[in-house]
Amino acid sequence: MKKIASFTVDHDKLEKGVYVSRIDGDAVTYDIRMKKPNGGDFLSNGALHTFEHLFATYARNSKYSDSVIYVGPMGCRTGFYLILRDSVSREDAIKLVRESFHFVSEFRGKIPGSERKECGNYLEHDLDGAKLIAEDMLKVLESYTVDRLEYAA
Repeated sequence: MKKIASFTVDHDKLEKGVYVSRIDGDAVTYDIRMKKPNGGDFLSNGALHTFEHLFATYARNSKYSDSVIYVGPMGCRTGFYLILRDSVSREDAIKLVRESFHFVSEFRGKIPGSERKECGNYLEHDLDGAKLIAEDMLKVLESYTVDRLEYAA
């Protein structure tokens, strides 16, 4: 079988950040790397799960909602994928990620979609952990620019 594109990226060179992973027609996949791959520190399941609920809720309620195709975690627990229509500029994609992480970092209250009827694993949430992830990444995203969206060679 042909090797998929994400497996051709040298994960030992990846740092925390946002990268354009692939472009398929009008769909742009952003690799939001929140932990250094193979660094021994991964997103905990509860924090990752809560982060997913909050990130997806914010992105799908933002002014870019019609262009959000997917928001979800990576199986390796080092980050998230955000798939947007190419009608969202690269600058606005970074802005959406930054705003979403800011939303998570300041979130208080009941986690959206966390009732048993709404979620397949409603007992495994960690709001404090999700907030810590967001706060950590906001430092990385603070001065993030379009020229940093490419993987290191």
